[in-house]
Amino acid sequence: MISTILKTVIFFIGWAILISFTPDIQTHNQAFLRLWWEFSPLVVVVLLSVIFVFVVEKGKVKIPLASRIFKNSLIGIVLGILWLGSVVAVLLLTKTMNIQSQNDIDYIWIWILASLFNVVMQEFLVRGYLYQLWKQKYNRILATVLTTILFTAMHGGAFEAGIIPVLNIVLMSIFITLLLEYTGTIVAPIIVHFIWNTIGAIILGGVSLAGDYPNLINSTFLGDSLISGGVYRIEGSIVVLIVNLILITYLLILSKRMSNINI
Repeated sequence: MISTILKTVIFFIGWAILISFTPDIQTHNQAFLRLWWEFSPLVVVVLLSVIFVFVVEKGKVKIPLASRIFKNSLIGIVLGILWLGSVVAVLLLTKTMNIQSQNDIDYIWIWILASLFNVVMQEFLVRGYLYQLWKQKYNRILATVLTTILFTAMHGGAFEAGIIPVLNIVLMSIFITLLLEYTGTIVAPIIVHFIWNTIGAIILGGVSLAGDYPNLINSTFLGDSLISGGVYRIEGSIVVLIVNLILITYLLILSKRMSNINI
């Protein structure tokens, strides 16, 4: 236990320390600057993952990457669209979300690429080496609890928003972890997370990313804040909580069926 905790602390804190020494690039283009701010932490977490997996663990802990890549990528795309789409559909139908106008975004593909780098970094940091380490040493439940705590801590702003946003972050982490287990690859979690962040934030303007990210559509969230999310928009809505619970239940049922078939 002491060894596993020590590895976890060194990996996570080491990543935080190393990215603090990353120099900025010299540019006045905010899109390219954001791209660098997302790319450099990703490089650090990938390098640390390689070191810990191949040097520290000597290959005994593995990060699942290419298991049935086409099928599981398709699962990630379908679930990602269903996840965000169902929430947005409810908000639009209840008229608690309203699309007002459209903006012009320069370098939109650079912003989208930056969002992808951010998601890949988060998933490798939380559900990469650390999740697999605790899963191998102990079990999936403990690994899920630990990484969900880390994932929630990384989204610390949710604590200022109230209990619903915090629960949404916690349930999101559990949902993505179950997807990792069901598909056997980290690719599917990356895809659903990317769809949520990119379409939800950069396209619809209803999900929170770093403050400098632009949004293509100006959306307003009115009415009962329990449904609309109020100033916290989509991520503050109880609709997200309900959808998360439905998806978690669905993946648990699928996983149980798959286990019975394997038996």
